[in-house]
Amino acid sequence: MLILTTKRILVIDDAEDIREVAQVSLEVVGGWEVLTACSGREGVAKAVAEQPDAILLDVMMPDQDGPTTFLQLQANNATQHIPVILLTAKALAGDRRMFADLGVVRVIAKPFEPMFLAAQVAEALGWEQE
Repeated sequence: MLILTTKRILVIDDAEDIREVAQVSLEVVGGWEVLTACSGREGVAKAVAEQPDAILLDVMMPDQDGPTTFLQLQANNATQHIPVILLTAKALAGDRRMFADLGVVRVIAKPFEPMFLAAQVAEALGWEQE
């Protein structure tokens, strides 16, 4: 018997409106379960506790930015296997190269198109969309 499990995505962004739009988009269009965190620290703690299938991570956040959060996720045995996609308004070619060198799966520019976010995430991760 084939059991289908719903993918779980953690969205880490300090902007409440971005978290809400991403959550609705990924749940409604992607059919996935979405967890949210409003800071890098909260995001790392949730990633450890919840073990999501992927993480969407904002680059520019107060206190702890996205690259710092990503490095913490990579340094932790419990979270280093979770693929990370960066969300950023700062999507210059040099920045994209730097992020790729860090090991992020993809960079998605903000503002993103809500109707296409799930498709972008699925394509970046090699997931079949339902």
